[in-house]
Amino acid sequence: MATGRPCIVISDEEQGYDLDLFCIPKHYVNDLERVYIPHGLILDRTERLAREIMCDMGGHHIVALCVLKGGYKFFADLLDYIKALNRNSDRSIPMTVDFIRLKSYCNDQSTGEIKVIGGDDLSTLTGKNVLIVEDIIDTGKTMKTLLQLLKRYNPKMVKVASLLVKRTPRSVGYRPDFVGFEVPDKFVVGYALDYNEYFRDLNHICVISESGKEKYKA
Repeated sequence: MATGRPCIVISDEEQGYDLDLFCIPKHYVNDLERVYIPHGLILDRTERLAREIMCDMGGHHIVALCVLKGGYKFFADLLDYIKALNRNSDRSIPMTVDFIRLKSYCNDQSTGEIKVIGGDDLSTLTGKNVLIVEDIIDTGKTMKTLLQLLKRYNPKMVKVASLLVKRTPRSVGYRPDFVGFEVPDKFVVGYALDYNEYFRDLNHICVISESGKEKYKA
């Protein structure tokens, strides 16, 4: 699946790291299998993505559109790195921010339907250069639907940055412009990715255990 821009590809055989090697909130210790992507690695990769975005979109005013709720941590850290580049390099990106809230999951399954349940008026994106910031691309259906929705408002340009892209047979083949990590078909939580609103307060990206799924089932 890894095509276009290079990203960090985590193989199907990758087992991650023992929970005992990291600081895990006590209330989640029995609900996780392994640490999959440590927080430090997430931040380092996010910094590199900020540089790539600067190279591609520097000099243009962009509207950074955060997909809530799962994208908020990646969004905040990515923009912090872009702001640092604005201060310390010859190129810069004037930015404004906007938010949209989508829902397409129940428990650990995508419903296949996208619901826009909050956010600003998308008509404000007409004629703008838009950078959509998302936590994870699973099947790709949600993002393709969102892109079709945005198309109605005639933005000048739309690019997508996703921290994770899942390698799954259910994929419709969509690939974002900027990708942090390509991961196997496992349900991951942490770094604002949730399971029924739990685990957003976990720094690392981890694989949820079956007992964790049962405990926090909707």
